[in-house]
Amino acid sequence: MDTGTTAFILSCIIGLTMMVPGLALFYGGMVSVKSSLNMMVMTFGAVAVVGILWVLFGYSMVFGDSYGGAGLLGNVTEYAGLGGVLTEKDTALPLALFAVFQALFAAITVAIISGAAADRMKFSSWMVFAAVWAVLVYFPVAHWVFAFDATDGSTVGGWIANKLKAVDYAGGTAVHINSGAAALAIAIVLGKRRTWGTAPRPHNLPLTLLGAGLLWAGWYAFNGGSALAAGHNASVVMLTTFVATCAAMLAWLGVEIVRDGHATTMGAASGAIAGLVAITPSCGAVSPMGAILVGVAGGIVCPLALGLKERFGYDDSLDVVGVHLVGGVVGTLMVGLIATADAPSGQAGLLHGGGLRLLGVQATAAGAVLAYSFVLTLVIALALKKTIGLRVDPDHEEGGLDSALPRERAYDLA
Repeated sequence: MDTGTTAFILSCIIGLTMMVPGLALFYGGMVSVKSSLNMMVMTFGAVAVVGILWVLFGYSMVFGDSYGGAGLLGNVTEYAGLGGVLTEKDTALPLALFAVFQALFAAITVAIISGAAADRMKFSSWMVFAAVWAVLVYFPVAHWVFAFDATDGSTVGGWIANKLKAVDYAGGTAVHINSGAAALAIAIVLGKRRTWGTAPRPHNLPLTLLGAGLLWAGWYAFNGGSALAAGHNASVVMLTTFVATCAAMLAWLGVEIVRDGHATTMGAASGAIAGLVAITPSCGAVSPMGAILVGVAGGIVCPLALGLKERFGYDDSLDVVGVHLVGGVVGTLMVGLIATADAPSGQAGLLHGGGLRLLGVQATAAGAVLAYSFVLTLVIALALKKTIGLRVDPDHEEGGLDSALPRERAYDLA
């Protein structure tokens, strides 16, 4: 066992766990004070339900031997219950550690979607949706992207990773495009908030900024930990992650100044997240200068994309589509343009002599995940709407979701 790498991934798991309260604070500060607790508990609830499903059969669906070698889904029973972690001790990285690391990827991906359902979705329906979506959408897509063929040929992995050979270092497709496309579908099925067009401003921007900072810190574990070893590759990835985030924040604030005449705290927080999203697939494929370009692209395109919801009339409450879907697509495609063979991923994009092949591969991966996630999420959401219902009662929506669940107040000012 490589104790150095084991210690590194242990630390990354702590960092990834920080992203749970980070996302809760980021979202919780952006909504009305009357719904902030409900918004935050949606994040924690998603993590809890996905964590249990991951142990029961989720890990197996993602990393089990692909049925028929097709690269579409892992063997559901191969690692069911994760009992093998008690006996598999002779690997460089303990199976138990890798399982927790990837479980947090799954949980955070599902939790991201909740931002599109803010202020109007029943908590009970959200929990059912989180469970069903993880099984039918995330686990298959994660198999496509994260499951690599075993070097000895004993296990066949996913088609995007092994047949298409797309570059997605830490989950631009499986995490961000996947959750962003799902957010678009759930927003369409839920319909607009009663306050659409006059929605209350974020009730606590300091909480949102704190959440963004925690997410930024945890993202080093998200991206750097994907190297699965403490060494050169992880170091390069953490550097590109930092640089892209800085560039995106400045670019987003620049867009605000040009468009609105002033920069905002919300823009700083959103710009940082946009940069983190965009660099996720490309963090191991670009140089530090390339990371600046990725960050600038995300920081310019994402704030402009926020206007799509007004133009097309879908209520993406907390801009999951504009940041995660659009940012994930930008970062994935940028690999095809500016990837360098000297980076850990080892492939060259168009501007480094690689031709158009990699750009086509990246576009295919992004399009496949986007289409699959959107269509399946639409089906899941419509089925739940017809059976258990999705939206809270109008009175609860008007008075704030915290009055229905958890029947508590975020702040006691008496």
